[in-house]
Amino acid sequence: MGYDRAYWEQLWAKTLRDHPDKVAQRPPSAHVLAEVAGLRPGRALDAGCGHGSETLWLAAHGWEVTAVDFSASALAHARATAEALGPDIAARIACVEGDLAVWAPPREHFDLIVCLYVHVAGSVTETVQRLASGVAPGGTLLMVGHRPIDPATGRATAAASQVQVSVESATAALDPGAWDRVVAEDRPRAIAGSGVDAVIVAKRRVT
Repeated sequence: MGYDRAYWEQLWAKTLRDHPDKVAQRPPSAHVLAEVAGLRPGRALDAGCGHGSETLWLAAHGWEVTAVDFSASALAHARATAEALGPDIAARIACVEGDLAVWAPPREHFDLIVCLYVHVAGSVTETVQRLASGVAPGGTLLMVGHRPIDPATGRATAAASQVQVSVESATAALDPGAWDRVVAEDRPRAIAGSGVDAVIVAKRRVT
C-alpha cells in the first residue's frame, strides 16, 4: 500500500464525509496535553496536522500555529473549524498544503514543532533532522510514533505496514551536542492491546 498524497486525500475526504461528528469529537493528543501545557506560547508547527485537533488546541492556548498537511480536505476542515471557534483562534492558524516527505520548515523558526504519527516515506533520520532544523534555540521538538508490534500481545498494530519514528531512530537522529533529551520512552496506549506509542521530547540548546 502506498501512503501517498492521493491515498490520504481520498481517506480524509471519505472520513469527513461519512463521519463528520466523530472527527469533530476527537480530542487533541494526550501526549501534546502532557508535554506542551507547561510551555510558554510562541510559534508552533503542527507537521502532519490532519483534521487539526492539535492545531486548534495550540491556537486556543495562545500559540501562533503553522499547520502542514498534504490533504486539502483535512486542511479545509481544520480551517473551517477554526473559523467557527472565532476570529481570534482562526487568526492564529496558517494552513499549508505540503508533503512532509520533502517539505522543510524555515530554519530555527519555531518555538515548538509537533509531529504525531507521521508515516515516513523515506529515511527516518533525514525526516527527523529536516523537521528538527526548524526548531529555534531554546525550542522544543515533540515527535510521536506508533510501534508496529504491540509488545504486550505480540500482535501487529495499525502501524504494521508503515514506517514511523521510534525512540531509537529519533534520538539517534538528533545531535546530542545540540539537543537535550527531555523524554524518550515507549508509552502503552490507554486501551489495552491497542499498542505502544514512542514519545520523544527534545529541547534545542541555546548556544
